[in-house]
Amino acid sequence: MSSVVEILEEMGFTTERAKKAIEVCGDGNVEAAMEWLLAHADEPMDTSEPAPKNPTSPTPAASGALEAAGNTGDAKDQMQQSSTESKESAPDAAAKSLKCDECGKLFRTPPEVEFHAVKSGHQSFSESVEEIKPLTEEEKQEQARKLEEKIRQRRLEREEKEKKEAIEREKERRKFGQEIATTRQKIEEQEMLKLAEEKKREKMEAMLAKKKVLEDIERDKQERREKFNMAAPAAASAPKPAAAAPAPVEPKKEYDQCRLQIRLTNGQTLTQTFGANEELAAVRLYVELNRTDGDQPFTLMTNFPKKVFTEDDYVKPLSALGLVPSAVVILTKAK
Repeated sequence: MSSVVEILEEMGFTTERAKKAIEVCGDGNVEAAMEWLLAHADEPMDTSEPAPKNPTSPTPAASGALEAAGNTGDAKDQMQQSSTESKESAPDAAAKSLKCDECGKLFRTPPEVEFHAVKSGHQSFSESVEEIKPLTEEEKQEQARKLEEKIRQRRLEREEKEKKEAIEREKERRKFGQEIATTRQKIEEQEMLKLAEEKKREKMEAMLAKKKVLEDIERDKQERREKFNMAAPAAASAPKPAAAAPAPVEPKKEYDQCRLQIRLTNGQTLTQTFGANEELAAVRLYVELNRTDGDQPFTLMTNFPKKVFTEDDYVKPLSALGLVPSAVVILTKAK
């Protein structure tokens, strides 16, 4: 047993598990012991003492054969017949092994018979006077080589499985990340649309409030004039000399669009086409939504002719400000 235990220990198994495997599978069958260890690698060691044998019960060899056969009555008859034949043929011979009647393989212990029956499905066993020869050094080395090959194969299969699982986890992680990025982008787009609508609404409310204030001022002036009978002075109607007949002028071409090139404070430009009747406030809103030079306050101006637009100009159409059909508008920092 010690040589088989040493072989199993060299394979990386503990002494307790190696001895347990030899106890179950037999001393000479290293391959069966290795398969048993691999099959029961995750099971805890049973350190309890075996139950005492019943002197009236059948021999261990007979019990193993009976359990492997799976049929108690037939196995007993078979064992009795085998024992009778052995006594008749060789009265002095004793059973030295257990034999599988279906494949002819020899076993030392009943656990080996049970293991073989479960693995192969064979159910016919009997006692035999044949002695199992001990393994030679070459056979031991061959068994060790087979065990190492099985261990290596199991390790490769486990590594391949872990690699595939890692790839699947990475795919799931990337898919989840893409879904999160898409969702975040949609949320940001919705927030930008809400912000643009809110700014537009605020601008319109400010313009309406300013218009209402101007109307109130004008109405108040009118009421004061009526109260104090202060009619507006009539303009003196001075006779004007008859003007010469104007020279025929070609009619101006009407434009319905205005193309603006907007220069930002960082040197970059934005180009956009607006309606000729759109107010300058629409240009300012477009700049606020698309500028790349920060969010500091700004004013709009032109160089040719040089003009800085005031708050009153933002309610005027682009055609009235001389920006049709095209113009260059410059952003300057508000003072």
